Amino acid sequence: MNWITNYVRPTINSLFSRREMPENLWEKCPSCGTMLFHRELTENQRVCNSCGHHMTIAPRERFASFFDNGIYKEIAVPQPLADPLHFRDQKKYPDRMKSAQKQTGEKDAMLVAEGEVLRTRMVAVAQDFGFMGGSMGMYVGNAIVAACEHAVARKLPVVLFSAAGGARMQEGILSLMQMPRSTVALDMLREAGLPYIVVLTHPTTGGVTASYAMLGDVQIAEPGALICFAGPRVIEQTIREKLPEGFQRAEYLLEHGMLDRVTPRKQLRAEIATILRMLTGQSPVVHGDLPRPEPVAAPVAAPSPAPAAKTPDSK
Repeated sequence: MNWITNYVRPTINSLFSRREMPENLWEKCPSCGTMLFHRELTENQRVCNSCGHHMTIAPRERFASFFDNGIYKEIAVPQPLADPLHFRDQKKYPDRMKSAQKQTGEKDAMLVAEGEVLRTRMVAVAQDFGFMGGSMGMYVGNAIVAACEHAVARKLPVVLFSAAGGARMQEGILSLMQMPRSTVALDMLREAGLPYIVVLTHPTTGGVTASYAMLGDVQIAEPGALICFAGPRVIEQTIREKLPEGFQRAEYLLEHGMLDRVTPRKQLRAEIATILRMLTGQSPVVHGDLPRPEPVAAPVAAPSPAPAAKTPDSK
C-alpha cells in the first residue's frame, strides 16, 4: 500500500496533471483583441499581425531592430539632481524613480545612441513611455543636449523617436524649462547644417509637442499615433462639441499638413536612411549592401631550386 501511495500515485499525477504556462507568453492586442505570441510579436517589432496596430516599444528593443545588426554605441547623459523640489504626493519622488528604474531597467525616460542604419551613420534618441509615461524632466533635456553636442562634434544627423505624456510634474518649472533648452540645442544642429528628423509614436502629447517633437526638418509618424498638446477629451469638455473622427491621430494630421509622412514601423529604417542621404548629399541607399570582404593574400609559391652548374667534364 505504501508503494502505491508513495510512488505509483505521484507518478500518474505528474504524467496527467496540467502544466502551468507562464503568463508572459501571450499578449492581447489593445485594438482588435487578438492574442499574440510573444516571439512573433517581438519579431514583428510589436506590431499586431492581425490589424496592424502599433504597440508601444521600449527604446532598447527599438534600437535592436533599427540599427544595422542591432549594433549601436550608447551615449552618456549627465545625471541631474535626484529630487530638486523635494516633491511628495502619495509617494516620494525618489521612490517613484526607483520603481520606474526597476520596472524598465533604464536610468530615465530617454536613451541616446550612435550607430548605422543601412550604412548611414546617425545619432538616435528614443523616449520610453513605460518610464513614468515618458514624462519630460531634466534628464530628458540633458539627453537632447548631449545628443546634439555629440552630433555636431561628429557631423552626424539626429533622429528622435518621441513618446511622452508631457512634462514631469514632480520637477515643476525645472521640467518646463527643458522646452526652450531643447529648442536651443536643436538650433546647434541647424547652425551646423545637420538634419533633424522626428518620428512621432503613440502617444506624443503635452509640452513635448510644443518643443522638440514638432521642430524636425522632416516630421514622420507611426500609424494611429495620438499627437496633441491637449487630449481630445479635454477639448470636447472645453468647447462642448463632438470632435471629428480620428481627430489628432497621425492620419488626420497628415491630411491637414501637420506631418510629412505616416510610415509603418517596419519601413522606417529604409525611409529614414533614404531621407538622410538626400539631405546630406550622399549616394542612394543600396538595399542588401554588405561589407566588402577583406582581400585574401595569395599564397607565395616556394622558389624552385636552381639548376646545378655544369662542369667541363659533364656531357
